[in-house]
Amino acid sequence: MKKSAPVSRSRRFAGGPDADVVRFTESISFDWRLWRQDILGSIAHATMLKKIGILSPEEQRAIVKGLDHIGREIAAGTFQWQPVLEDVHMNIEAELTRRVPAGAKLHTARSRNDQVALDTRMWLRDEIFELTREIRSLQNALVRLGEQNSDVLIPGYTHLQRAQPVYFAHHLLAYVEMLERDRERLKDSFKRVNVCPLGSGAIAGSTLPLDRELMARLLGFVDAKGRARLTQNSMDAVSDRDFAVEFCGHAALLAVHLSRLAEDVVLWASSEFKFVKLADAYTTGSSLMPQKKNPDVAELTRGKSGRVIGNLVSLLTLLKGLPMTYNRDLQEDKERLFDTADTVRAMARLMAAMLGNTIVNAAVCNAAADDPALLATDLADYLVRKGTPFRAAHQLVGAVVSLAEEAGKPLNRLTPEELRSVDKNFTADALKVFNLKQAMARRNITGAPGTKEVRKQLGRWRKILGA
Repeated sequence: MKKSAPVSRSRRFAGGPDADVVRFTESISFDWRLWRQDILGSIAHATMLKKIGILSPEEQRAIVKGLDHIGREIAAGTFQWQPVLEDVHMNIEAELTRRVPAGAKLHTARSRNDQVALDTRMWLRDEIFELTREIRSLQNALVRLGEQNSDVLIPGYTHLQRAQPVYFAHHLLAYVEMLERDRERLKDSFKRVNVCPLGSGAIAGSTLPLDRELMARLLGFVDAKGRARLTQNSMDAVSDRDFAVEFCGHAALLAVHLSRLAEDVVLWASSEFKFVKLADAYTTGSSLMPQKKNPDVAELTRGKSGRVIGNLVSLLTLLKGLPMTYNRDLQEDKERLFDTADTVRAMARLMAAMLGNTIVNAAVCNAAADDPALLATDLADYLVRKGTPFRAAHQLVGAVVSLAEEAGKPLNRLTPEELRSVDKNFTADALKVFNLKQAMARRNITGAPGTKEVRKQLGRWRKILGA
């Protein structure tokens, strides 16, 4: 294919840019990813220009056909990108104009300022949709793993110290809830992304009678009732990147949640815990120690959360000092945005796959949860039911714990007499508190890790995810 000739910057300049400047200022090396959106936006713009009489029907058809051919070449990997043309917009327009003379009219009433804002919004709409699908897949993996191990108990931890017993499924469902908030935030942000800036021009719109509503409808920028959603201020439209910051903010919080899940997996898979066994496909060995099986997917998920958080900070820093309206600084938004979307999608996808191939060591988990010290609070509740104020009950059970430690035996091995030596309200039935099965059955309020409640929540999520 013949290479596109460089497009003149305008007669305002006596010559072209220095080669080093070309390398410094080009964005085609990364914004080529917007080619689909750029072509769709150009087709909609050409359709509108035909409607207002700028393009003849023949010219409009030739432009659309030319853009379609270019799109096919890009998809096939045969299109030759030209760094001297700076970006995806000029590369496609220059090649179109070379092939179709009417292509020279396509930029009428359009600026790269509103063009890039349009393309980025359209690209991000697709990414939000795909990311919410990845989140759903991860939620499904968590629920399935919980259902497969619905009878498994583990210690719940605070301060990374054993606290109270919970079902393994209850722990997993905590992440399902977190991820649902992430998904809802992304869905809510979609309506702020889904606003069409096309027609705003470089800064001040156009003197031509543009039909912005037509372009918005053609490109899917509509509300639930099919009404066009348009930016209402041309200056804001070309300089706004709030939608990108909002997405990166939501993605950063999602990455934090994924990182916390990854940290739990790293702990559970360790020799000290042995709660789970990860499939070989999601681990690696050591270059030196042949016995090692490292949880690399989980560790990299934890590590990559940092770059997602960094991308958010980078965008905020980029924007904080910009005067109105468009400034070339905004070119720097795309790599951060692209990297965030790519990274969180990969994190969610691989965590789902890893969990789908994880085996839970039920015996080890249940043995850890069978520690009677985990039911010390239940023993305090026993005294509360007998009328003891909780603060007093807390202190009394603390004394019982000290007594057991001094005697060198677990709490459930203390005799009724030893319990009564601490407080007379302890009777023989106090030791029934340490029946773990009954203890879990008593936790029956909404949101608690009780036997019936966890099964109910698993069923609720299976219904939600199935729908």
